Parts: sequence; structure tokens; C-alpha cells
Amino acid sequence: MFLKKIDGPRAITLPDGTIMTRADLPPAETRRWVASRKAKVVKAVAFGLLPLKEALDRYALSEEEFELWRSAVERHGEKGLKVTAIQKYRQP
Repeated sequence: MFLKKIDGPRAITLPDGTIMTRADLPPAETRRWVASRKAKVVKAVAFGLLPLKEALDRYALSEEEFELWRSAVERHGEKGLKVTAIQKYRQP
């Protein structure tokens, strides 16, 4: 079996004990961003599976957009990323 050469780890262990691999990440051509997909990208960057620069390039995200996702996860968890909950979670 041939494994493509990549920078960084192929898998990480999250604090809850689950293992996340690059195969668990959303496809690069993702256009419909649901909360669970956003959360996977944020976790991958936070725990070192995917460098921030690579995540921004791969998913065509701006730094500002990614930072909004990251802060929503920090404050409210995955529920804070739901579009239907914007008014509930993103009020000052």
C-alpha cells in the first residue's frame, strides 16, 4: 500500500479519546457547511491534524470566517455553529 507524503500527523487523539484522521475531514469541494462539518475543521486545526493555512486553502475560507467558527465552538460548542441558532448564540 502506498501512502501519500503529507506534513504533520495522519491521525490525532482528541481529549474525549476519539481518534480523528484526515479521512474524517469534509471533502475539499464542500459547499454546504453544516455545524458538524465546521466543527470537524475547527477541531482538526486546534489539535494539529491540519495546519490553519492548509485548512483555509483547502476549504476556500477567509481567516475571519474561520475565526468566527472557532470562537463559536469555544463559547457554545457545536450548537453555536448552527445557522438556525445565530440569534440565540451570537447576541452580544
